[in-house]
Amino acid sequence: MAEEKYIRPTRDEYFMEVARTVAKRATCDRGRSGCVIAKDKQILCTGYVWSPPELPHCDEIGHQFKQMTHEDGSVTNHCVRTVHAEQNAICQAAKLGVAIGWATLYCKMTPCRTCAMLIISCGIKNVVAEKKYHAGWESEIMFRDAWVELRYFDETIEQYEKQ
Repeated sequence: MAEEKYIRPTRDEYFMEVARTVAKRATCDRGRSGCVIAKDKQILCTGYVWSPPELPHCDEIGHQFKQMTHEDGSVTNHCVRTVHAEQNAICQAAKLGVAIGWATLYCKMTPCRTCAMLIISCGIKNVVAEKKYHAGWESEIMFRDAWVELRYFDETIEQYEKQ
């Protein structure tokens, strides 16, 4: 039996796999998400979905939903108990004094509008998402307008298991 040749993952595949592993620490079962920020072939920081220190987690007491009404009249529910993985990675970089300008951010899905604004403001120039976020169109436009490259591993839309 011939031995299969090992195929080394690309850097994008490697950093995305690390983001998937980081996501296992997330404390909101609605969207267990992880994030890696890398630059010059090295991981600078990571983040995952969780509540701020000393505050309760979704996994402990449940979700805290808020409704958002969009311009087209549609209404969506969002859990606001937790901080997003991208936000936590950016906070970790700030706490540690790590410069993330010109870095690449790896995440589960298109960052939300707020995360996109933070990513742009931090000077991150590349975002690699595993899938599309169902409400990510505003972020896609902002990234385009701010010259932030956005790439997807998979063009399908991420669906939440729990609404």
